[in-house]
Amino acid sequence: MNQSFKLPIAADKDCFEIRLESIGGLGANLCGKMLGELGALYLNLNASNFSSYGSEKRGSPVKAFIRWCPPEKELRITTPVERPDVLAIFHEALLGKCPVLDGITNTSKIILNTALSPKEAAKKYHLSTGWLYCFDALALAIESKSRINMVMLGAVSRVLGEVPFSLLEELCRATVGKKYPAMIDANLQGLKLGYEQVAVNCLDLSTVRKTSPGTTATSDQNSVDSDSQHQDYNVETSEATRDASSPQNFNQYVWGYRNAPIGGVNPRIGSTVSNDLTPSREGYIPLFLQEKCINCGLCDTTCPDMVFQFKPGIYKGKECMVNSGLDYYHCKGCLRCVEVCPTNALVKALEKDYPQKPWFVPNQELLPDAIKYEETGPSSYITTDSYLTEKRVDGGLV
Repeated sequence: MNQSFKLPIAADKDCFEIRLESIGGLGANLCGKMLGELGALYLNLNASNFSSYGSEKRGSPVKAFIRWCPPEKELRITTPVERPDVLAIFHEALLGKCPVLDGITNTSKIILNTALSPKEAAKKYHLSTGWLYCFDALALAIESKSRINMVMLGAVSRVLGEVPFSLLEELCRATVGKKYPAMIDANLQGLKLGYEQVAVNCLDLSTVRKTSPGTTATSDQNSVDSDSQHQDYNVETSEATRDASSPQNFNQYVWGYRNAPIGGVNPRIGSTVSNDLTPSREGYIPLFLQEKCINCGLCDTTCPDMVFQFKPGIYKGKECMVNSGLDYYHCKGCLRCVEVCPTNALVKALEKDYPQKPWFVPNQELLPDAIKYEETGPSSYITTDSYLTEKRVDGGLV
């Protein structure tokens, strides 16, 4: 059923734009597809969507781009969204490590998956432009036994203003429910929780620009503070950013001749060796119970990321390779090891219950002295448009 929807398109733009910033495994690609279908099939709009992600899939940064425009206007733009009207950040670990805030204006609506309040998040991540919506999408996904992408889909749709929940429910049944009917109730619950909870904590970031009574921080000052965590990028500030009341008040982190690597070398190599992939976990970890372990090695065989660390030892009076622990830096939380363990020496546990993880043993073979872990996974952060026409597939939890 189509329903007319009035788009809040800015005067200097031709369409309404949404950008999703995520990490592979959290479902941003599917969320972007469903937002595109929501506009085209349910809101009587012209819509387009596509995603950009690395070869690593799970664990690598993912961007999804969605555009909506009135039905009488043709939509021919196929480039990445640079000035989002709505920006959804699926994991707060991306802030301060990647330029996920590029292009935001003082009218942009930023949806952040975090347990922090908007004021706490604004202070921690030096946010000073747009409207900030904070809610714990991970906790809601665990509560509803659904996925973060369903919770974020509900949140984005609610922030848009006039999207009835009944249309979201119909969309979810037609996509996820079509392919995974057994999971439809959990996904609908996650969708509903995101739709209801996102608007609880909202903050106009222009109200937190003041650093002291009678003194207001300029956009450029906030840019410098924010950029202190972006050593790989410089801030290029347009004339508009010098005026806090300008509708184009945004900062952009770009490569330039001052900060580009010599010889064009890409410092963000596509390797999980030097990256912390913990942000791709969805609230659960495998918990190791050594007293139940029989050192069969099935966990090591099934693990795709060399998480388990075996070393020579004694088991039942005989020399063998003994499981000494897990490298949680490389664990993506797929829980295949839990499924394959024959003695329940590995069990599913909530990560929030174990801030200090037992049996945490970094893989020494993958940890030379010169390598430091990064929090966001491997990526060169280069987005391109595909010239190929891909077949659409409804549903699927990706």
